[in-house]
Amino acid sequence: MFNKKRIASIILIISIFFSFFMVSTFADETPESDSISVKNVIIMIPDGMTVAHTTLARWYQGGENLNMDELACGLIRTFSANNPITDSAPAATAMATGYKSNNKYLSVMPEVVSMPGVDKIEEKNISRPIATIFEAAKLKGLSTGIIATSNVQHATPAAFTSHTSDRNDYETIAKQQVFNNIDVVFGGGLKYLEKENRKDKEDLLDVLKQKGYEIITKASELKNIKGNKVWGLFANDAMKYDFDRKGTGEPSLAEMTSKAISILSKNKNGFILMVEGSKIDWASHANDPVGVVSDVLAFDKAVKVALDFAKKRNDTAIIIAPDHNNGGMSFGTNGASDLYLNSFLKYIQKATLTGEGVESKLNADKSNIASVVSQYYGIDNLTEDEIKAIKNAKQGSLNSVLGPIISKRSYIGWTTNEHTGEEVVLYSYHPNNYILKGVIDNTDIAWYINEILGLNLDEVNENMYVSNTELEEMGYSVDIDKSVPGSAKLIVKTQNHTLIADENKNIANIDGKEMKLKFVNVISFKKFYISKEILNYLK
Repeated sequence: MFNKKRIASIILIISIFFSFFMVSTFADETPESDSISVKNVIIMIPDGMTVAHTTLARWYQGGENLNMDELACGLIRTFSANNPITDSAPAATAMATGYKSNNKYLSVMPEVVSMPGVDKIEEKNISRPIATIFEAAKLKGLSTGIIATSNVQHATPAAFTSHTSDRNDYETIAKQQVFNNIDVVFGGGLKYLEKENRKDKEDLLDVLKQKGYEIITKASELKNIKGNKVWGLFANDAMKYDFDRKGTGEPSLAEMTSKAISILSKNKNGFILMVEGSKIDWASHANDPVGVVSDVLAFDKAVKVALDFAKKRNDTAIIIAPDHNNGGMSFGTNGASDLYLNSFLKYIQKATLTGEGVESKLNADKSNIASVVSQYYGIDNLTEDEIKAIKNAKQGSLNSVLGPIISKRSYIGWTTNEHTGEEVVLYSYHPNNYILKGVIDNTDIAWYINEILGLNLDEVNENMYVSNTELEEMGYSVDIDKSVPGSAKLIVKTQNHTLIADENKNIANIDGKEMKLKFVNVISFKKFYISKEILNYLK
């Protein structure tokens, strides 16, 4: 079904200034094949982050290096299957599966391929679910975990834990995540599991409890986790920016990372953990340098947690991979070349809240705009137009108004409120220095993880799913019952057997007997995909 992809062992940056001796030294340092394997992988995704973001964060903290700086080793090409500018869904899909897809698609094959170097898709495989490194890791007995500061159903965590052609279908994503048996889930998104908020009226929180998960909603509860299976849902939707977190009961990204590692590392077979700094991207969409600094620094503290863990052992690799750039941020606009550093930082360094946090400080008629902006940013010269823009800002959108106001006074430029298509920085750690280097593709990350964890994505893909049309071609009687929204049922009949399978669950009923399947059932492009193992029971 899939073309086998090969990833080079190591891609070295060799400058024309390097001598032959230095090249030989690098070659001598290349580890032997028996030292490639690790037991644990932590993949960390600072969503939307690029060098301007890290430059600003570094200056904000007095020029001190970031924890991730020592791991910088290359660049990542980020384009999707049909677009030079990716969104987070296919970008995360590439890292989770090793395959390019289309914007909005989560771990399913693309419909349209137009970018150079991307293999064309056979019509029968359009939008077919693709195996993720999480699914392959589970089959090998590893534990899995996701962490995000957005809702956990958002594009990046969803690509590692679900399959759909619509990244905004949070109800479908939430159900697949629940039935995908992830060991640790930390982030926002509580409301998408609650019965009253779902079209199918299924109580996914109750399902989790029946599956033996602990469910927590406050940072203070992290220390009381007793088992190895937990969902921590710390906000109804997205969590707060780190600058705005005080007094909310929400944990920091570093705290969630620390707890997840402590739980997942109990598995003697190892683990894979995905950690996303989600709202670096959101701040960039808003052209908000304060939100950028807030959550780049919060992400970097989580990097320290992961790196401290890995350096105490010889079995853990870390990959830090932004999924794309966002906003076209630049440190310095026209006329800024002769300015001292304070001109760039004086308002940003005074910031103690982002626009989201400041919004709660405004009174009902917003008559205190000038005093609040002065208090939290040190800006005492708001124009009438700026005051009017702040006053007219829709609830929840003040970052996108205050961000440009602060950026203008801080000589920070932005080209767009959307993503951009250039390469982003790759950061890696491996106990034996077996890391990706140079200019790589985002798909290489999945194949690298596949290699160092000893997974077999190709084999998993080949044996993963059979579709309703393929079942019909085999001669089975097949029907799809869509009478309940979000809970379609696949009905397959043979001369001797009847199979009923629920959409978005890893469950099938064969001749009245329920069985657990290896993979969740997926509807994609009107096709119903079910775990291929059911063929053994239909004979």
